[in-house]
Amino acid sequence: MKDSLAMEFETINPATEQVINQYQNMTKDQINDRVKKSKIAFQEWKKDANKRTDFLHAFANELRKDKENLARTATNEMGKAIKEARSEVEKCAWAMEYYADNGQILSTDEILNTDARKTLIKFQPIGVIGSIMPWNFPYWQALRFAAPSLMVGNTIVLKPSSATMQCGIKIENTFDNIGMPEGVFQTLIGDSRIAESLIDSDINAVTFTGSVPIGATVAQRATSQVKKTVLELGGSDPFIVCDDADIDKASSGAIKGRFINCGQSCIASKRFIVVKGIANEFIEKFVQKTEALNVGDPLSYNTDIGPLVNARGLKKIDSQIKTSIKEGAEVLTGGEQVGEKGYFYRPTVLKNIKPKMSIAQEEVFGPVAPIIVASDDAEAIRIANDSEYGLGASIWTQDLDKAERLSTIIESGMVSVNNVVASDPRVPFGGLKKSGFGRELSRYGMLEFVNIKSVRFYDQLIHNHHVE
Repeated sequence: MKDSLAMEFETINPATEQVINQYQNMTKDQINDRVKKSKIAFQEWKKDANKRTDFLHAFANELRKDKENLARTATNEMGKAIKEARSEVEKCAWAMEYYADNGQILSTDEILNTDARKTLIKFQPIGVIGSIMPWNFPYWQALRFAAPSLMVGNTIVLKPSSATMQCGIKIENTFDNIGMPEGVFQTLIGDSRIAESLIDSDINAVTFTGSVPIGATVAQRATSQVKKTVLELGGSDPFIVCDDADIDKASSGAIKGRFINCGQSCIASKRFIVVKGIANEFIEKFVQKTEALNVGDPLSYNTDIGPLVNARGLKKIDSQIKTSIKEGAEVLTGGEQVGEKGYFYRPTVLKNIKPKMSIAQEEVFGPVAPIIVASDDAEAIRIANDSEYGLGASIWTQDLDKAERLSTIIESGMVSVNNVVASDPRVPFGGLKKSGFGRELSRYGMLEFVNIKSVRFYDQLIHNHHVE
């Protein structure tokens, strides 16, 4: 009987609407074979940290050598501006180097003073990690998890988004090019239908980045099999502009925070909460800078905004804007599709937004900036926290005492003061509420997928233990 997963899917260039390639879903047997290879590879891979360091350095060098080819593949598959795609590859190389340089230090044994003669805490890899990743940062999302996990000794089976399948294949090919042992990093070919087979296979843990509903399903399926799970889900990050902010810097930060990757980022600034005393000045500068953005061919270096990833994303953004207008929003700039071919949308700024409007409650995954005016800092924080999401937050003020106070009470996993939220290998990445659980990056991300083993050496049996 033919495997029900063995069906075709295709990738489409969102700038031209042309089919790039067609693929066949892997079967369950093929997936299980890949995981078995990964299990076998794990037994050797976990043994030698020095070899792992060398491979990560070699991988970083290979990424840089092939940067242009990798960047063009990402741009063709999901539409990001080529200059952003190049930066993404560079950031992946940096992350690999960071963990190659620091991974052994970050995971070294800890020594404790207890009643035993010697007490150690060891951080040991747990095995094969199934990685289910999205399309918006096809290299970075996969490799920011992979770098610490590989360095600590785990092996990885990646299921990339079907929209950016070639990017996922190129990651595996890049590992092959440096002579990575067979089975240490593998990419599965398939659409969303193969995710369940990966979770059900003989993997030890699952990491997922994507939407809240699918993340909940992934977590339910994985944890029902007692498999460790890390979820990095959606966000509706507040961008708070206090009345003492540097308006020119804040408005430039708003451009970067909202429109990077055509607004298709979980940590993009999505709700602009501006204190009323400086609202008009901020809005004027923000609109001017938004209108200066160049929408067009994503392969051109002069382009700032490429297309949305697909027709569905374009339709959803347009629908969200139309709904907000019906609810009372005013379009200051944008609000329309660009061109007759491709999924391009003009960068849009909306005002007269109320906190309970749908566009201020939903995650908006596109080039749309809704502006909410707050009476003061306290109301701004209340509005910011009135969300089911809690990924990141950006606060703009020249009063650092105020910044410290506000950053403490805002409900998010990450806060940036006078800058936009950005991931960094040195700093933990993740959120709370419906933005997920667990952390990526830094030492904390590395320790998500290890066995934290306590070991105590005694000289003699202790007889006075009465509680387990």
